Amino acid sequence: MTFAPRPPSRRPSAPARPVRRAAVASTGAITGIVTALVALGTAQLVAAALAAPASAPVDAVGALSINHTPAAVKNFAISAFGSNDKTVLLWGIRGVLTVCAVVIGVLALRRLWLGMVGLALFAAIGVYAALAQSGASATDSLPTLVGAAAAAFALSYFGRLARSGLAGSARAWPPRDVAAGPPGAPQAGVEAAAGRPAPQGGPAPAGPLSVPASGPVWRPVGPQPSPPGQDRRKFLTTSAVVAAGSLVAYGGGSWLASSRNVSIAQRSLRLPRPAVPAPPLPAGADLHIPGLSSFITPNASFYRVDTALVLPEIAPAQWQLRVHGMVRRELSLTFDDLIRRPLIEDYITLCCVSNPVGGPYIGNAKWLGASLRSLLQEAGVHAGATQLLCTSSDGFTSGTPVATAMDGRDALVAVAMNDAALPVAHGFPVRLVIPGLYGYVSACKWLVDIEVTTYGAAQAYWVPRGWSAQAPIKTESRIDVPTGQNPVTVGSRVAIAGVAWAQHKGIEAVEVRVGNGPWQQAQLAAVPDLDTWRQWVYQWNVDVAPGSYLIEARATDKTGYTQTALQEPPAPNGATGYPSVSVNVVS
Repeated sequence: MTFAPRPPSRRPSAPARPVRRAAVASTGAITGIVTALVALGTAQLVAAALAAPASAPVDAVGALSINHTPAAVKNFAISAFGSNDKTVLLWGIRGVLTVCAVVIGVLALRRLWLGMVGLALFAAIGVYAALAQSGASATDSLPTLVGAAAAAFALSYFGRLARSGLAGSARAWPPRDVAAGPPGAPQAGVEAAAGRPAPQGGPAPAGPLSVPASGPVWRPVGPQPSPPGQDRRKFLTTSAVVAAGSLVAYGGGSWLASSRNVSIAQRSLRLPRPAVPAPPLPAGADLHIPGLSSFITPNASFYRVDTALVLPEIAPAQWQLRVHGMVRRELSLTFDDLIRRPLIEDYITLCCVSNPVGGPYIGNAKWLGASLRSLLQEAGVHAGATQLLCTSSDGFTSGTPVATAMDGRDALVAVAMNDAALPVAHGFPVRLVIPGLYGYVSACKWLVDIEVTTYGAAQAYWVPRGWSAQAPIKTESRIDVPTGQNPVTVGSRVAIAGVAWAQHKGIEAVEVRVGNGPWQQAQLAAVPDLDTWRQWVYQWNVDVAPGSYLIEARATDKTGYTQTALQEPPAPNGATGYPSVSVNVVS
């Protein structure tokens, strides 16, 4: 039995299917996101290797954003997110980066050079942000540069994989000339029957053809295109593996940076006993009412408001403080020099100027430190000096009135908080603590420099951003309980309690008013001195009709001033108004 070849089929090959826009967009998005992860993971490892975590691109751009964000936006972030404002900023930067990475990935699928231009633009921003930080050097640009180089390679590689996958999905399959049972005679590229000539103009027979009962089997000769799904599977699998590896690198870099921190030095530090210990706490300093803020705020609960996106890590052995400017003798102190000075211990309440009426940005602690006044006396302050421009290791500055630092209050160059070395988040190894002033002019963390100057010659960080140059703390109070979340019952006895403060003036009285009733005197807790907040409580016999009632409080300090009812926002020098809470009375 012989097989006569049929004439070649004249039917055209199946046309390539068009690539859908959705496929391009999704593939480009994956390409861009994987590229971004490669960049961030590589950069994080390099930053950790350099022991410069703040130079990692996300952190550097975040710090740049903090320094250039309008004051109104910063104030909103603090009021809306509190101590989580930096976390929100970092995730916001990551979100923007993700969107831009998707755009770069899609562009790279169309024209690789467009994606590379976008990548170069972001690398330039990262380098600029790293070099714009206080004390930055050329090596701080390395994490971004190395990360960008790795990203460029990833973008090129995954771009090729992605285009191959898309091209495969656009091909008709299987090819008409490689079918298992072609409708026509053998064409170029297929085997002819054993011992039979190929069709006129076709190739010579390539080998025997097995002839099963069902007929001849046609096999392709030479390289053939991969099935369309195979290229895409390779792209997706490789992308997943590289993305996972990059996330591990990012986490590993973050862990490596944190493993080199100063926590061990902070925990093992042994400080000398104070030359002037804190006064003993009098009986009744803490009323121990459920829900009422304790007299001493634990370190872990103490509020934190600052501009540091990455906490400065300064070992005591590397710390130095410079005192200069309008002084007779410039001073330079090491940490050992500082703790050899007579140390003073005192209870002092700190408050942030961004604290709204009744807000959480206030705390009371026992601090240990050297006298700022004696340090300035040793340096010899010139007549006419009005401001201490204090600088943090991360470049933040605060402006303290010279007169306040020198008037005899316990203004401290602090090294300890609540009987332990300062936590890193609260300024380790050294910070300022000056009672009676809002924190942005008195509580510089990670202190490394004090310049004695004037308010006319220099402006601290927050002043050009709309806040007052000098900011004495206002006499204020807060209601901690009740919170208003649960109703109270007619005939019950309810403790209305909170804290009041007027640092370095002292609280003389607190009054409470329910609804439109008269002001009633609250009971005051004992305090060790004038520089701490004071707990208070008023026992309310609920003898009113069911309904909603507004509870208000007001404090009077020892100068005779009573806090005002005028409601003012925190900017530019502290909020005012009566704290209040609405309660629902039921029968």
